Amino acid sequence: MTEGQVLDVAKEAIYTIIICSAPMLIISLVVGLIVSIFQTVTSIQEQTLTFVPKIIAVFVGLMIFGSWILTNLTEFVTTLWSNFSMYLG
Repeated sequence: MTEGQVLDVAKEAIYTIIICSAPMLIISLVVGLIVSIFQTVTSIQEQTLTFVPKIIAVFVGLMIFGSWILTNLTEFVTTLWSNFSMYLG
């Protein structure tokens, strides 16, 4: 396995990780922003208030995007394993 092949696999793995984690991170960011605005408007400064809405939103996001994430990960692993003989020799 050459250095270029290792870099290609690493690049594809990092890209897959970013694409698969993006929906959950964006949902968490948006919910956190909404809760922060709510806290600012109401002058509630409770630090633990953001955790429950974020957790619920991420679980709902996983239910919505879970199959898409699993499909992307499965395609990446299938491609990696199908090209395994190319990496050995």
